[in-house]
Amino acid sequence: MFIGHFALAFAARRAAPTVPLSVGFAACQLADLAWPLFVLAGIEQVEVVRGDTAMTPLRFVSYPWSHSLLALATWAAVAALAWWLLRRRDSRGALVIAALVLSHWLLDFVSHRADMPLVPGDSARYGLGLWNSVPATFAVELAMFSAGLWLYVRTMKARSTSANLILAGLVAVMLVVYVAAAFGAPPPDAHAVALTALGMWLFVAWAHWADRRRVLRDHGHG
Repeated sequence: MFIGHFALAFAARRAAPTVPLSVGFAACQLADLAWPLFVLAGIEQVEVVRGDTAMTPLRFVSYPWSHSLLALATWAAVAALAWWLLRRRDSRGALVIAALVLSHWLLDFVSHRADMPLVPGDSARYGLGLWNSVPATFAVELAMFSAGLWLYVRTMKARSTSANLILAGLVAVMLVVYVAAAFGAPPPDAHAVALTALGMWLFVAWAHWADRRRVLRDHGHG
């Protein structure tokens, strides 16, 4: 998934108002933020295979440290503990962050073909293969994204017109990237894939920019 991950981050702003949107973005996409670094370092491998699934030409050969269930459970625990210690024992925020990190495996399990590992070193892979259908993938992810964004806007009120423009710009760019990834030309090689994927960090920064120009609504609504 792509925008499906961010949908949960938008929704999490209501579940844990103490957790900024940028932190939610980083948590839900921690696996994909680390993954290109691991690929560039030669720790994990990806191949470009046209038609590997209907949604993407990327074949994830090996990514046990960024995407296995055990690895993400470990990263979730570390991220939650770090938040709990840094934010004066904010248990609710820590739990939401842990859930966002771990949710990455669950959503990828739904969307990927059988390439999701449970533990590093295990040859067994799992996946339900939603990506084998472009219409089904778009229907699921766009519904999730719309719901998450709606919850976010209902939770966080814009301080000015510019705040709405910044958020709208973020959403527009995310949707353009999503559509381009599905229908655009495949990248030339794994190195280009990893370098492009590093652009995910820009969404984290943009989320910070958008979120700081909004305030919590009274009682999370209205």
